[in-house]
Amino acid sequence: MVTKSLRLLRDGFKEQLADYIYSDERMTDLLHELVSEFVDTNIPIIDEDVRIELAMMMLDTVTITPR
Repeated sequence: MVTKSLRLLRDGFKEQLADYIYSDERMTDLLHELVSEFVDTNIPIIDEDVRIELAMMMLDTVTITPR
């Protein structure tokens, strides 16, 4: 019974949680850092300006949505 109640709460608040996370500046900073690390590690671009531009472009494709 508790599990069913928790699932109802989860489902009722998941969109609000996604909005909260997505709008928090800390999440933006963390995503920026992670995307930059990903580009640095996986895509061998020497020009720093191009690397930063690619990271920003990739960051623009990330969306947090409830499932």
